[in-house]
Amino acid sequence: MSIRRACATLLIDTSLYHYKSKRGEQADLKARIKEIAQTRVRYGYRRVHVLLRREGWEVNAKRIYRLYKELGLQLRNKTPKRRVRAKLREDRSQATHSNHVWAMDFVHDQLATGRRIRILTVVDTFSRFSPVVDPRFSYRGEDVVATLDRACRTMGYPKTIRVDQGSEFISRDLDLWAYQRGVELDFSRPGKPTDNAFIESFNGKFRAECLNTHWFLSLDDARSKMEEWRKDYNTVRPHSAIGNKPPISLMNGSSAASAP
Repeated sequence: MSIRRACATLLIDTSLYHYKSKRGEQADLKARIKEIAQTRVRYGYRRVHVLLRREGWEVNAKRIYRLYKELGLQLRNKTPKRRVRAKLREDRSQATHSNHVWAMDFVHDQLATGRRIRILTVVDTFSRFSPVVDPRFSYRGEDVVATLDRACRTMGYPKTIRVDQGSEFISRDLDLWAYQRGVELDFSRPGKPTDNAFIESFNGKFRAECLNTHWFLSLDDARSKMEEWRKDYNTVRPHSAIGNKPPISLMNGSSAASAP
């Protein structure tokens, strides 16, 4: 059957059959926008549009704005001041292997004597493996660095660590440590705990299964009981999000043991 006859049968114009989209360069344009955003992290869509026009792309600013938003490149309103290793754009892809993304936060509790303690908790968002759970009476930036260094000596360095904007995490010590080891610090937006949902979920289990079921007689006693729970969590406890396997099974099956 001829094209003309087929179109007449379907009651459509032949021009619709012959129409070719004029948006064929969309993928190339998106790739170029992403390239510019990665090398010039403080540029908004307007400056990206200017650079594209200089390169000969015949596009208007509204189209660049739409693609810029689709790619999730909008600059966050608040980022910690003068942080070299802070991630500045929304590009949160799901972790694909162990040591790709870690999440970190603090949990508060107290000893039987009433003295308060702070516990640094860390979890790998891919395998749900916890490299360290470390209680102290107080935490400063250098203490966070010391704990991470101890964990990374056995686990390797992650590519990214997700944290909130607590004073210990925006400290000069942690930023310098991350810069020297090639680790990115991905900061949550203020008032958005869902930006770091993996560590919130881990902390909920930690509180229900460890903190609420023990008296801690001393800091050493707390450290011992928390470490015992962490080992059980990593090697025995079934985790529904990873097919009811223990987190250690995904660590053993991954190639993420080496540092970058």
